[in-house]
Amino acid sequence: MLVYDGNCGFCTRWVDRIRAITGDRVQYAPSQEVGHRFPRISPEQFENAVQWIGPDGEVYSGAKAALRVLAFTGPAGTLLWWAYRRLSWFAAAAEAAYRLVARNRKTVSTVCRWLWGHDLRRPAYRTSSVLFLRALAVIYLTAFLSFWVQAHGLIGAQGILPIEESVRLAAEKSSPLRFPTLFWFDQSDTFIHVLCGAGTLLAVAAALVPACGLFFLLMWMGYLSIVTAGGPFLSFQWDVLLLEAGLLAVFLAPWKLPTSRGAVAPSRLVAWLYRWLLFRFMFASGVVKLTSGDATWRDLSALTYHYQTQPLPNPLAWYAHHLPDGIHVVSVAAMFAIELAAPFFIFAPRRLRIAACTLLAGLQVGIALTGNYTFFNLLAAALCLWLIDDSTWPKRLRLSPRRERGNSASMQRLAAVPLAAVVVILSLVYLCSFSLRMNVPWPRPVVALNRAVAPYNIVNTYGLFQVMTTRRPEIILEGSRDGRTWLPYEFRYKPGAPERRPPLVAPHQPRLDWQMWFAALGHYRQSPWVVHFCRRLLEGSPPVTGLLARNPFPDKPPRYLRGQLFDYRFTTPDEKRRTGDWWKRDYLSEFLPKIQRRRPDGDRQNPQPP
Repeated sequence: MLVYDGNCGFCTRWVDRIRAITGDRVQYAPSQEVGHRFPRISPEQFENAVQWIGPDGEVYSGAKAALRVLAFTGPAGTLLWWAYRRLSWFAAAAEAAYRLVARNRKTVSTVCRWLWGHDLRRPAYRTSSVLFLRALAVIYLTAFLSFWVQAHGLIGAQGILPIEESVRLAAEKSSPLRFPTLFWFDQSDTFIHVLCGAGTLLAVAAALVPACGLFFLLMWMGYLSIVTAGGPFLSFQWDVLLLEAGLLAVFLAPWKLPTSRGAVAPSRLVAWLYRWLLFRFMFASGVVKLTSGDATWRDLSALTYHYQTQPLPNPLAWYAHHLPDGIHVVSVAAMFAIELAAPFFIFAPRRLRIAACTLLAGLQVGIALTGNYTFFNLLAAALCLWLIDDSTWPKRLRLSPRRERGNSASMQRLAAVPLAAVVVILSLVYLCSFSLRMNVPWPRPVVALNRAVAPYNIVNTYGLFQVMTTRRPEIILEGSRDGRTWLPYEFRYKPGAPERRPPLVAPHQPRLDWQMWFAALGHYRQSPWVVHFCRRLLEGSPPVTGLLARNPFPDKPPRYLRGQLFDYRFTTPDEKRRTGDWWKRDYLSEFLPKIQRRRPDGDRQNPQPP
């Protein structure tokens, strides 16, 4: 039994917190009610420190009593109790800390109220868990639908990089375990429809009905199959972030449909892994900007370039670009403060967590307002739900507790333990080696572990915009039938005609348009898919030309094709008023030399125009 001063509100609130953890394993009582049963302990002793009365009559007070109770809370409490009994310096430090707190209860109580609020009980995340799973299902739905409408042009039989060819190359160099995809069984266009359609239906079901772990497992397998086989078109950080978050959902969502109202308390380990994922993603995104050595991040001038050089600007980006330089500098400084400091509040008491949630989610809103970043902002904001515990939600939104019966929940929580070990080990190595650029030797077991799990995207490296692009080269593809008159292909979303307004397209991701931005930053040989793309245009492949806004050769494909590189910049407000154009451009160089269509017999015609 733990006896405490019932007149001390600070003591009572902390006892309520610990009581919720230990349950019936420990009895708690105020000294005003039971003190007379223990005449050996004076009223002054009860007032000065908590008292532990063991079943054999032993009495502990102060830090020793508190740590004895904590031993009933779990492994961490057991470790602290062991340290108190075995390490004299730890015991002395614990008693000194306890006396300091006891002498300054009012001050400490005020600090606790400021950090936690009036409720000191251990936070529960039933409401946030359910909301997150629904949000994750909606994001899966967005991802599957977005890819489905362009899949045939990207990886179909007549697409840019046919899935059949990718699987054939994987069979020569790898194995199904190293190339995990369901496309091993079938590479037809029909199967692409089946896989995307199944993922879409599962996502709708998971969003509308109570979450089921099986739904999330199947969605994860389907999206992993697409990412694995999609090559450069599915090599983005939000794709692997979705896979990492989606795999954790397999260990979070109940595997039995509920038989009553309410929500099951989520696994505390999985909830912590989600917060750890959010920390890694946000902190790494900030720190890589500094460790990359990029001058524009260090002198805070990056946003003077970002809005016009980002992959797919939206209309607001034009206006943001023309804000005063001072606002850009302050914005970069604020971004660094959020990405480098706020992530540490993720593991802090309630009110600091809410502050972190507000800052991190607010940053995502700002990014989404000025750029088309697919479902990335939605997913990052959804992860912030894990910073809001049930006591923070309005009462009308809170879900009542429900206990899950059977062994499935225990097995599910137990299965998350080895996953957590893998995530923690590899993520710490990744943070040190890649984000912080520390020269950390990788032990052989870690190398082997990384090789084993890497194909499954269980844990990943993150860090967006390590180096800020200060110019915007754009590839303009042109076709010709005679080698003299050239007509441009117009893409749906990337900049082309100067008068065309930047689009609003998020959360859809036009993956061809995105990859064209990356290709323009280097040589065409660094992006082999570009040549495949051009060959499909010379063939007049309907799935590929369907990815474009305008095909200047709808009846018969051109004989020749070339790529020209232009430097694009936003027009000034005065230029826009005079011309109506959003962009201005200057010719830079040739990107892709003139290529020509093959003859039916496979021989190339004369590469020179007649």
